[in-house]
Amino acid sequence: MRRIALVTLVVDDYDEAIRFFTEALGFRLAEDAPREDGSRWVVVEPGTDGAGAALLLARAKGEPQRARVGDQTGGRVGFFLHTGDFARDHARMLAAGVTFLEGPRHEPYGTVAVFQDLYGNRWDLLQPAG
Repeated sequence: MRRIALVTLVVDDYDEAIRFFTEALGFRLAEDAPREDGSRWVVVEPGTDGAGAALLLARAKGEPQRARVGDQTGGRVGFFLHTGDFARDHARMLAAGVTFLEGPRHEPYGTVAVFQDLYGNRWDLLQPAG
């Protein structure tokens, strides 16, 4: 079996990114291990079963990477967070201070709203139809 296991998200600071993803989005901190070069191996995942893709939070090194923080996909939605209960997760995220760029909308493929992570990357919160 093949699957995408990790997607790298370049961040400014490990600890602030961990706080945002675990507290505001409700992700689980799966790994946080120091590396010999002074960086850390930090993995957060939206579920608890480890079955889906997770994010590798990588602190930016050098100006080219720092320039990409918050704009990894050129302003497009680049990440899709599926939920089984849109209303619950939307309300929880709003209460945690997550910035939504629009109100919920109902599309043929499901209920969706675009939000930003702490750096400005765009995400869809999506409850698929059916």
